[in-house]
Amino acid sequence: MNGLELARAFYTQYGEAMLREQFPHLADKIAVGLCGSGSECFGFDDDVSRDHDFEPGFCLFLPDESVIDRRDAFQLERAYAKLPKAFGGLQRSLVQPVGGSRHGVLRTAEFFSEKAGTADGVLTTEQWFRTPEYALAEAVNGEIFCDPYGEVTAIRQRLSDMPRDVRLKKLAGHLLLMAQSGQYNYARCLAHGEKAAAQLAVNAFVQSAMAVVFLLNGRYMPFYKWSFRAMRSLPVLSELADTMECLLTTDNDEPMDSVKQELIEDTASAVIDVLQARALTEAVCTDLEKHAYSVNDRIEDASVRNLHILYAV
Repeated sequence: MNGLELARAFYTQYGEAMLREQFPHLADKIAVGLCGSGSECFGFDDDVSRDHDFEPGFCLFLPDESVIDRRDAFQLERAYAKLPKAFGGLQRSLVQPVGGSRHGVLRTAEFFSEKAGTADGVLTTEQWFRTPEYALAEAVNGEIFCDPYGEVTAIRQRLSDMPRDVRLKKLAGHLLLMAQSGQYNYARCLAHGEKAAAQLAVNAFVQSAMAVVFLLNGRYMPFYKWSFRAMRSLPVLSELADTMECLLTTDNDEPMDSVKQELIEDTASAVIDVLQARALTEAVCTDLEKHAYSVNDRIEDASVRNLHILYAV
């Protein structure tokens, strides 16, 4: 049983009854689920994950005090703390009177403000550019088991829908970085005999290539330690995860250096195929830099289009 399954089972067995029996006047205003920080919120937890911060628990999301006041929130916290101390063979940690950091009673506005810098899921264009995608991933991951009030679901939907112009600006910037690091600087570093610098170029290429894949899938790339696992589950270009892993974990001596240059070009070709299939570029070549500027030209808002191409990255 993974963390999400554990959370749902714990809620189904104990949480539902707690809300129904002790808080019938509040149950239709509370969202319940598990999302936020931690591998279990992405469904990526395994046996190794259980060495810390892994326990039965779920989140109770409360609207503002005009809907559920402090007294009721405090009573909910006390009731949550009194749920069974063990479930599924796992012990629960002690919950402070104000709730736990990952589980327990949370104000919806505070949770989303912490994760995405917005209480209601509405971001300005500048906020979209500056909010880290791993933070947005934590705001919309996991699962909401029930949300009769609808507030949490609406906020998550807003945050899941990155504006097209913002996505294109990020895409253009990362395409340009792929061109600079992989198609240009990797070979030049090798020509200078700078193998360590060549690997830095590879690292930069992989980071931007992975960012491009997530952008083309309309998904947020999570914190780096989960990025490969998340990439392998994507519907488009997930096969490039193995290529990225090879680029990162092999040396830059002959003949591997030539293999890496081929892998870089193969990656570029795969990305360009998707760009062209979606009419995101008019360039007809293998040069990612030209495609980057062509993607930037697709941005409708002139104020965004005219920003430096690397502004969003």
